[in-house]
Order: sequence, then structure tokens, then C-alpha cells
Amino acid sequence: MSKTFKIAALAGDGIGPEVMREAIKVLRAVEKKFALSFQITEAPVGWAGIDAAGKALPDATLALCQQSDAILFGSVGLPDRDPTIPKEQRPERAALLRIRKEFGLFANLRPVQLPKALAHSCPLRPERQGDGIDILVVRELTGGMYFGQPKKTEEIPGGHRAIDTMVYTTPEIERIAHVAFKAARLRRKKLCSIDKANVLENGVLWRDVVTRIGKDYADVTLEHMFVDNGAMQLMLRPTQFDVMLCENMFGDILSDEAAALAGSLGMLPSASLGTTSGERTFGFFEPAGGTAPDIAGKNLANPIAQILSTALMLRYSFGLNDAAAAIETAVAKAIAQGLRTGDIYTPADPTAKKVGTREMGDAIAAAV
Repeated sequence: MSKTFKIAALAGDGIGPEVMREAIKVLRAVEKKFALSFQITEAPVGWAGIDAAGKALPDATLALCQQSDAILFGSVGLPDRDPTIPKEQRPERAALLRIRKEFGLFANLRPVQLPKALAHSCPLRPERQGDGIDILVVRELTGGMYFGQPKKTEEIPGGHRAIDTMVYTTPEIERIAHVAFKAARLRRKKLCSIDKANVLENGVLWRDVVTRIGKDYADVTLEHMFVDNGAMQLMLRPTQFDVMLCENMFGDILSDEAAALAGSLGMLPSASLGTTSGERTFGFFEPAGGTAPDIAGKNLANPIAQILSTALMLRYSFGLNDAAAAIETAVAKAIAQGLRTGDIYTPADPTAKKVGTREMGDAIAAAV
């Protein structure tokens, strides 16, 4: 009998429930094809959690996550409702950041790929796209300014002063550097480490530690780049990048900038990984985009990012590489057939067929 993999499915807000539905549909197709067993349990989070249980991460939802092998996440936050509660109770802080800290999810992997068929969706001119864009952004996720203390807003004469503290330790930098170098070994063996060593003490330490760790990976070419130049180079010549290693805030910003190169956040998955125990790595898998409440419930959202996030889950948390590849191949097949949700559709392409969230999910599940 096959082992049962326990998945906590937290759809969240906005388009989250719609794209999660399609991801689960695809997982059921994978389950059937590969004779696997997925125990998928859904639970509220974000404003759905607040409405159901009074807080963004209900106790029952957290307990479910603790009892699961991985978390498949949608998105949280509603711009029209977020300002109605204290900032520390808002979904991004009370749910998303808490889950990262609770499970020690220190490594975020965000692959950015531009399929040839979607070259028109990229905002860059064709000559800047080269033979295709394929970047992996590796972001440290539990340190830096987002978690450093003190963090507060205080009154001062004439107004207020807001304080955020950027803190990194040698071990934190070492462990994320190892993740990035190992990832580069499996790709094109190039790593660009992003910092601001010319003005930040954190940047100096970051560069020193990454340089030292790089000596253990002689087969990987290491380059250092200041974050401002890195942002510019992503627009000027993105094909120079293979793996980009970033601290938390820089990675947050650059990964979204890199995402624009693929034409739509609706195409981009991400994996947030903790420590490895035995053969398993506990992970949190989510699409790169947000809740998009303006299109929620209209069958307009692109489910591909959520679906590809399930592929990352199968690969990184469950070690099911063949099943993960089947999902990725199915997505590529749907795109090659010309199927397009609104965010990646252009009337200028005579082979493109505009479809909705459900239709895209159906096609990908069928292709599995």
C-alpha cells in the first residue's frame, strides 16, 4: 500500500479558493496516475480565518499544519479590510510571517521562467530575452529587517519614529548559502550573491560568509553584486543570471521584479523550506501573486502558479520527482496548446484561446 502524504490546504482570501480548487484537481489526477495517496485537509487562514475563528491563523489551522507533511497555501489579505484591524493582527503578519517562524522556513525558492510561447508577455524587448529566461531566486526568509528587534513605532517631539532592525548571524547566512550553492550545482553552476556591502554592516558580513562558503563549491562560479545594480541588471540583461542569492528584504523585492519578466505573477510558484529530517523537508508552497480581490469569484484568475507550487511540494517535501515533472509537463502542454487566462492572453496571437480558471485547471489535469 502506498504511503499517505498529509497536506494542509490553506486557500485563504480573494482568488485563493479558486486557484486552490484547481491545484487539488491536478493533485487528484497525479494521485491516480502514480498510485499515490494524498490526504488533503482544507482549513481557513487570513480573513477567512478571522471570519471563522476570530484570528488570521486559527488554532485549529495551526494544529493541522503541525500534523501535516507540507502546507499548500493560497494567499491572504484584503486591502479594503486590512486597515480595519491592528497591523499585528493582519493576515500577512499574524498568519504568513508566523507560519514561517513557527516552522523555521528559512529558505524561499522562487523559479522564474519565461516559456517561448509567452515571450509576448515579457515587458522586455525580444533582444533582451535572449534564448529564454530561467532564473532561480533563493531568498533567506526568517532573518533580516522583517524579524530583527527592536521593531516599533514611538512618539518623539514633532511626530513619530519608526524603527526596524536588520540583523543577520553567521549561521543564518551559512545555511541559506548552502541551499543556493546546492541549487546552482543542479542548474548552470552560476551563483550571484546580492548585498549592499558598500553601506551596510550586514552586507559586509553577508559577502564574507558567502565567499567563504563558496570555497566548498569550486564547481560553482560565484559573483557578488550590489542590490541596486542587481535590480538594474534584471531589466538590462536577465539572461546573465542563473541562481540569485538574497537576504530577506532584497529577495522580497528582486523576486517580484524578476517575476515580471515571466509576464504574470500568475505563472510563478514558490517554495519555502525548513530543515531536512531524514528524507523529508517540511515546506510551505504558495503562488507568488496576491489575493487579487478585484477578479475573485469571476473565473478569471490564472491557476498555474498554484498548480506549479504543488509540483514544488511533490519534489522538495515528498521526493516525488516524476510526479512533479508530470505536472510541469502538463502545464507546458496546456500553454503549447494555446490556452491562456486573461493575464497571459494577447489578441495578436492567432493560436491563443482565452480560457477561465476552471478550464485551465481541467486542461492541465487532463494532460497529467
